[in-house]
Amino acid sequence: MKNFNGLGVAMITPFNDDQTIDFESLERLTNHIIDGGVKYLVVMGTTGENPTLTVAEQYDVLDKVKQVNAGRLPIVFGIGGNNTSAILQRLSDERLEGIDAILSVSPYYNKPSQEGIYQHYKAMSEVSKWPIIIYNVPGRTGSLIAPDTTLRIAQLSQIICTKEASGSLDVCMDVLRQAPEDFGVISGDDNYTLSYIAAGMQGVISVIGNAYPKEFSQMVNYALDGDFKNARHLHYKLLPVMQAIFKDGNPGGIKYVLSELNICKNVFRLPVVPVNSSTQKAIDLAMEKL
Repeated sequence: MKNFNGLGVAMITPFNDDQTIDFESLERLTNHIIDGGVKYLVVMGTTGENPTLTVAEQYDVLDKVKQVNAGRLPIVFGIGGNNTSAILQRLSDERLEGIDAILSVSPYYNKPSQEGIYQHYKAMSEVSKWPIIIYNVPGRTGSLIAPDTTLRIAQLSQIICTKEASGSLDVCMDVLRQAPEDFGVISGDDNYTLSYIAAGMQGVISVIGNAYPKEFSQMVNYALDGDFKNARHLHYKLLPVMQAIFKDGNPGGIKYVLSELNICKNVFRLPVVPVNSSTQKAIDLAMEKL
């Protein structure tokens, strides 16, 4: 877990006006994030709009990030879905060479039982050459990975961590209280990160870190060092922006911020669309105050 303490950033995927991948902006974004002092990069998570990219495009994005990163930071690559056998096939792809871990969301839509979720990750752990971070986000998948199931999965050989975005502090604390010492628990919710670190988490995979990596990294580092006075100061400074960017869905809000910072265009692939005008105004106001 030492490579995945602190701030990791769930990178967006920039698009040109014709919705092709904007590799020039991707290079600019990658350097912007790395220069902000983050600990690792997360490529092709949900924030990267991976459901609307072909597998070939996903690897093209990964290759570009690897090229720009040039070994400076660990890279986590997202491979998840609701077809276990298809995921197992992807885990053998040679284009994964050079990454440091896999982030894999719990199966969605088919809503497996807790035993089904466990068997899914067990199958992955048996074939993966890379450490696996499980991702608990019932707001997107339709099913919660219960704490007892997470603790079972934590015993599997290649499973090193869970990204918790359940929105429930009780769920997170049940995992934290009983997790093995070598098993990581990290936040998947920017605005709860300070509270979650106080409860014992090792960091966060962040959305706001795309735009404000330096400030959010400082907040996370202060909290991990037990300096909650300075951590609170930065948390409440960033909180209005963190709240505003999720008002109309992710990654709509963060891409709008990045377009205002001249890092990329505010372009998406359907069914994701730009945030509405009221959300833009809320983000503008929050950015002005920041």
